[in-house]
Amino acid sequence: QVQLVESGGGVVQAGGSLRLSCVVSGKDLRIISMGWDRQAPGKERELVATITSGRSAEYSDSVKGRFTISKDSAQNTVYLQMNSLKPEDTAVYYCKVGILSLWRINDYWGQGTEVTVSS
Repeated sequence: QVQLVESGGGVVQAGGSLRLSCVVSGKDLRIISMGWDRQAPGKERELVATITSGRSAEYSDSVKGRFTISKDSAQNTVYLQMNSLKPEDTAVYYCKVGILSLWRINDYWGQGTEVTVSS
């Protein structure tokens, strides 16, 4: 069974920074990609950032230049460094991992960690 445990959310003023962490655990993990989605109140869930096993990273346009995704493969941990936070970054942030099982990639999400940016 795959488990994802996020941490690092909280309340911060606009312009501030937060660092989210997510530890993935389970048996025989073959992690293909790791990333973060977010869902703001009243809005659909959106992709924030993704990093592949080859360390190729992609970001949504709304966070490019402000957020940085990184990972520690040995610890099955993914991080999201969020700088220059804006009130519109307020959302629940969900860790996501893509795991290869047989011939398909299955996506798993964590429970979410809340980020509130005050103006």
